Amino acid sequence: MGLIYLDRNENQYGPAPACYQVLREANLEQLSLYSRAYATGKKSDLSDRLSADLGIPESRVLLSYGSEDMLKQAVHCYLQKGETILLPHQSWWYYKSVAKEVFGTEIHYSMKERGGLFVYDLQEIIDQYDRHHPQVILIASPNNPTGNSIGMDTLHRLVEHCALSVIVLDEAYFGFGGDGNGHIKTLLDAHPRMVILRTFSKYFALAGLRIGYSIVGRELEQLVAFSARYLGYNQLSEKIALAALDDPAYYARIAQAMREDTEMYFQEFSLIEGFTPFPSEANFMLVRYPRLRKKELKAGLEGYGVVVKFLDDPGLEDCIRITIGTKEQNVRVMEAFREVATGVPHLSTVTPEISQAR
Repeated sequence: MGLIYLDRNENQYGPAPACYQVLREANLEQLSLYSRAYATGKKSDLSDRLSADLGIPESRVLLSYGSEDMLKQAVHCYLQKGETILLPHQSWWYYKSVAKEVFGTEIHYSMKERGGLFVYDLQEIIDQYDRHHPQVILIASPNNPTGNSIGMDTLHRLVEHCALSVIVLDEAYFGFGGDGNGHIKTLLDAHPRMVILRTFSKYFALAGLRIGYSIVGRELEQLVAFSARYLGYNQLSEKIALAALDDPAYYARIAQAMREDTEMYFQEFSLIEGFTPFPSEANFMLVRYPRLRKKELKAGLEGYGVVVKFLDDPGLEDCIRITIGTKEQNVRVMEAFREVATGVPHLSTVTPEISQAR
């Protein structure tokens, strides 16, 4: 086995088998012709399917080049030069970058470490809102790299208090902790200035296709118009995404395998002196390690062919983010960590038995 790349939160299991079948059956229409979906009164077959699945009008389901693209569109649409955006301090670096693209003013709120996990501090967010009156608020759930979600009660209270802002809820890691969609309509009914971001990159293992979507509230007509694509979208990518949606059992098996291995990582790291794992509802785990051992750990893991993310974010400089790979990969990664960190060449609880999700 070669290098194991567990540093970018990609889904190492790969997509459902039917997705490959779509590629094998690709035809001239999908490759050479523009979509004519607009002539039927909809943006695409994919947005139509998502509309039916989510119970949201198709006009408010927007497709994009991954959720990154719609995040950029939402911020560019609603944040003007000098206006304020409120975003998480310990989170994806691109949130800050996209705010800088429009010369927005960044205000941050922090994830708080309480009881062995990271949590949203509702009062801090409300205080920042009351003080700065941001035009846009970013919430990531689950949050990268801390792995924590925002509770529905907390989110509803935030939405109610911050009614004048456009709230962007980034659910890029939706699915790993459960695939219920009941909250979407409730949230959008309560806050018509909300954008909920989703992607096929993570849970559906289609990062290479770069296909995402968002569901927007009824008062965000400007974003609907801004995102319109008269000539349609990538027809082949849409068909592959539809094939993924048609096989929920496959992805449920993958998610269960990842939850089992997340628990394995948590138990094993808890036994290594100086290491602190944090619970995660995504396909990655955050682990704190003795900071003075960074060079030793990094070099040692590279020697075992393991590539993980050593963070340098303020407040997380002593943390590693590990993508949850396949069971075989996770066994090898945990063995490498134990041997590099302790010199012990075996695991206390992990067995090398591999049960493939396919």
